[in-house]
Amino acid sequence: MIFVTVGYQMSFDRMIEAVDAWAADHPDADVFAQIGPTDHRPGHLPFTEFMDPAEFVQRVRESTVLVAHAGMGSILTALQYGKPIVVMPRRGDLQETRNDHQLATARKLADRPGIEVAMDETELARALDRLQNLEAAPTLPSTASPELIAHLKDFIAG
Repeated sequence: MIFVTVGYQMSFDRMIEAVDAWAADHPDADVFAQIGPTDHRPGHLPFTEFMDPAEFVQRVRESTVLVAHAGMGSILTALQYGKPIVVMPRRGDLQETRNDHQLATARKLADRPGIEVAMDETELARALDRLQNLEAAPTLPSTASPELIAHLKDFIAG
């Protein structure tokens, strides 16, 4: 299942419309979207505006790939569960976010295993067409490494 999420703070109609158009051309694709607060209603895939955290985690676990905005919460969730993720950054110039921090995040993560970056709707459709070729994301540990904890303790102790 392809699990699409835009997060909870704002809509991301450009991404949802692109996935909806792709789903129209791929009626056998198993896609589910969390679309956030928006008036846009996809016509070719099941969706919900919001879901509770337990349902969100269940959708992530059931998914074969995540499609999301380039927010760190979505990216870290994909890594935590070892799921490949396709990210499409929100753009400040389109008033999808306050600034272009998601563009910077996407550019920085573009070469990481398990992360596919789509800078626009065309690239998103191409990435969706290549889903079977996406490599699994490396699983992110649920706790910090002992080395990191030691460095933080040293830093705090001064």
